Amino acid sequence: MLVDPQHPFFRPLWVRILCALLPLAWAGVELATGNLFWAILFGAAGIYLVVALFIIRKEEP
Repeated sequence: MLVDPQHPFFRPLWVRILCALLPLAWAGVELATGNLFWAILFGAAGIYLVVALFIIRKEEP
C-alpha cells in the first residue's frame, strides 16, 4: 500500500478525514477550472485514501 493506515499519524479521526477530504476538494477545484487530467488524478488519490483509511483500516484494540 502507498499509505500505512496503521501508522500512529492516522490514529485521530480528524486527521483521516482531512487527509481524504483535501484531495477530493482539490479535484473539485481542478474540475471547476477545466483541468480534467488533474481532477481525475486528485480524485483518484482521494478515493484511494478513503478506501485505505476508512474501509481497509482495522481499529487497534
